Amino acid sequence: MRVVQAVFGVFHHFELAHQLHRRHHLQRIYSTFPWARLKREGLPHDLVRTFPILNTTEYLMTRTGRVPASITAKIASWNALAFDRYTASKIADEKCDAFIAISGAGLVTGARVQKEGGIFICDRGSTHQRFQEAVVLEEYKRWAVPPPIAKPHITLREEAIYAQADAITVPSATAKRSFIQMGVSGDRVHVVPYGVRLDKFVPMDARPTSGIFNLLFAGAVSLRKGIPYLLEAFALLNHPHKHLTVVGSIAPDMRPLLARLPTKDVTFTGSIAQSELARMMASSDALVLPSVEEGLALVQGQAMACGCPVIATVATGAEDLFASETEGFIIPDRDTNALAARMQQLADDPALQRRMSDAALMHVRSLGGWDTYGDRWDALLHKLTAK
Repeated sequence: MRVVQAVFGVFHHFELAHQLHRRHHLQRIYSTFPWARLKREGLPHDLVRTFPILNTTEYLMTRTGRVPASITAKIASWNALAFDRYTASKIADEKCDAFIAISGAGLVTGARVQKEGGIFICDRGSTHQRFQEAVVLEEYKRWAVPPPIAKPHITLREEAIYAQADAITVPSATAKRSFIQMGVSGDRVHVVPYGVRLDKFVPMDARPTSGIFNLLFAGAVSLRKGIPYLLEAFALLNHPHKHLTVVGSIAPDMRPLLARLPTKDVTFTGSIAQSELARMMASSDALVLPSVEEGLALVQGQAMACGCPVIATVATGAEDLFASETEGFIIPDRDTNALAARMQQLADDPALQRRMSDAALMHVRSLGGWDTYGDRWDALLHKLTAK
């Protein structure tokens, strides 16, 4: 079987590429990142093709913070269209059986592959685009934060891709339900949960400190990730020595809101190296992820691999990763009181925390890192291509 991939940057697609390469399926992977960045992903150079020009421009403009959002949105759109045209111009030489493109990519290329007898799979890492926009917009209204600039062209392109694709893959049942809710047939949407790098995220000597209750959040500090609910719930937690560490870059529109939210005993670190994140996970009593919209947050599996229980909302896709009240807790979205209650339960019962820590570690190891993810993709590709 010959498989070609296309991805903006890296995401989880290079983990998939490694799995396909091991099974002798990978013919090529196309990315918008330059080879100087991609070589660390460990694939042979001859399997990787890059188209970094507009992606680099978009990155530099975003980093300065001085370019209007309307301009960066246009650059991002041009990047997607140019990348699609680039992969379409190359795909004729690939003669692939299946083309897997990350959501937002591959509309033109996918149609060309289909014309040549191959199949086009849209790999969506989150909920349906229109569903996602509605959920996030509701958060902006709820917290009285000016919403970001509307990008209807992105929604139209996404939905055109959903319609064109022979199949859509998502990482969780939560994400699949959003597609069904938006009118897409469930038969076309396939759930393939992500794995975790068991070589990078491991238990360490730095275990949770007795007498101190340490909680950890890892991800973008944004409304989508449920930060206001996290801070309000943490403020309700009754413990003499509690601390919350928030790891991740702060979205610009969050800064005024953070000034209105409780942040006592909270440390914001910004982005950190994965090795440091693993150490923090191993030394925390729980990872807390109260997102209102996700596909399947990778940090959940990473925390479990470090022996750290997880408290997460349904929106995080947690139900596809662990069982509530065994390896952690799964709570309703936007429920501050439920979040605070589960924090309190762990804080009051160190023995429960240790049982959940052991269970999390055992469960995530049973999933086999990314190998189970690769097995599921392999089975799906054989089913869709009949090869």
